[in-house]
Amino acid sequence: MDETATAIASKVVEDIRYFTAIVGLIGVIIGSVLTILGNIIIHCLRERASTRKDAPRKKLLVEMLEDDSPPHSDRWRKFDTLMHVIGANEDTTKRLLLEVGARASEDGQPKWGLLKYHPLKKP
Repeated sequence: MDETATAIASKVVEDIRYFTAIVGLIGVIIGSVLTILGNIIIHCLRERASTRKDAPRKKLLVEMLEDDSPPHSDRWRKFDTLMHVIGANEDTTKRLLLEVGARASEDGQPKWGLLKYHPLKKP
């Protein structure tokens, strides 16, 4: 009788170990999935905030680059002016200018204009 009880107890302990391992594995999988989803949500929220912040800047850039009143009748604007007016750093300003369809001048001056007014010349 003692051998049977010992065998049953041994079997129960073995079953508990497997159950604990399976529960632990499921916990790790769920935790990993939740961490990944959390990171994706945080990334999307940051991108959304950045896009909201960039929209008025892009609009202002386009308005400035479309201005043809003197002294901007050639529709080129100095990069420093553009950067200062939208309140962004150099990299952000360049990124936004490219996104609105602008390009830098080819003569090496720090000026930018819209491609629709200053298309690249094809040889």
